[in-house]
Amino acid sequence: MYQLRAHRSFVSYMDRSREYYAAHGYTDPYEWPHYADVPFTPLKKPLAKCCVGLVTTAGKPKSPGAGAVPELLTQRHLYAEPTNPPPQRLFTDDLSWDKKATHTDDVDSFVPVNRLSEYAAEGRIGSASPRFYGVTTDYSQNRTLERYAPQILEWCREDGLDAVLLSAL
Repeated sequence: MYQLRAHRSFVSYMDRSREYYAAHGYTDPYEWPHYADVPFTPLKKPLAKCCVGLVTTAGKPKSPGAGAVPELLTQRHLYAEPTNPPPQRLFTDDLSWDKKATHTDDVDSFVPVNRLSEYAAEGRIGSASPRFYGVTTDYSQNRTLERYAPQILEWCREDGLDAVLLSAL
C-alpha cells in the first residue's frame, strides 16, 4: 500500500536537491514550484495562423576572440538572438543532461530554430519568431518570477508571438 512520505524517494534527485540546499545553510527545505492558477491559456487562433517562438536554457557563447576558449561563458544572462542566421552552437556544458547518452552538437535537437522556419514555410504554423530567447538556469523562484519571466514575456510581446515552445536542458 502506498504511504505518503515527506520526501519523494522514487525520484532521488529531489531528495539530493533538498540535501544540497540544507548543506549550504538554507534552513527551509527547497519547495518545488507549484501553482494553483497556471498562467497558460488556450490559443485564440489556429496554430497555422500563430507566430511561434522558442525559449531555451542553453547559454549564448562568447564571440570568437573573446578569450582562449571561445565556448566558455563567464556569466549567464538573459538574451534574445536573431533566428536568422540560426545559431551554429549554444553553450550547454554547464547544464545537467546525460552527456554520455547524447550531445548538443546539433542545435536543432534542443532548440529547433530551423524546424520552426520549415514549419512556417509549410503552413503548419503561421510564422516563426524573428528571435529566440535564452533564460539562465537558476534555482531561485523569486528571480525567475520577478526578473526572467517578465523579460522573456516582454520580448515575446515585442515580437508578436502567439505561442512559445520552452526547450529546457
